Amino acid sequence: MSGHNRWSQIKHKKGVTDQKRGKLFSKLLKAIALAAKDDPNPETNARLRAAIEQAKQGNVPSNNIERAVKKSSEMGPVEEIVMEAYGPGGIALIMTATTDNTNRTISEVKHLLKESTGKWADPGSVGWAFDVTGDGGEKTYTPKFPQSISAEDKEKLTTLIERIESHDDIDEVFHNAA
Repeated sequence: MSGHNRWSQIKHKKGVTDQKRGKLFSKLLKAIALAAKDDPNPETNARLRAAIEQAKQGNVPSNNIERAVKKSSEMGPVEEIVMEAYGPGGIALIMTATTDNTNRTISEVKHLLKESTGKWADPGSVGWAFDVTGDGGEKTYTPKFPQSISAEDKEKLTTLIERIESHDDIDEVFHNAA
């Protein structure tokens, strides 16, 4: 029976690893498709070129990258949105997402926040606490005023961020926790 148990452990670890890898591939391929929507030629589209380079660094197969570029012409309207919230301990959160249904994504993120003692914030009420760097390729939000929180709130914040990042449409979550 010990062999069965060992295989179960291996299968479980492989499943978790594959799930994380699949999620990463999905995000990278979505970024490629979004960048290729305007111009499918990486030689003239710097944003697409950067997205392809990121995908290659993430070990995404070349045929998947090519399919994502071709798929971009078939995609419906896709929007990039920035959402703001407060997490446990009053930590400021900025979430970036790429979605084909803004209302659905916002509703689902609000639900995740509500379950984890987070609060939705109006646009601009959190953004002022971050410096924004980057361009059309990728924006980075750096906190101006890092805030320290209790160990309990830090654990709750980590759980909340993991749950939000597991959402298919979420690209990145930025916070001002020290």
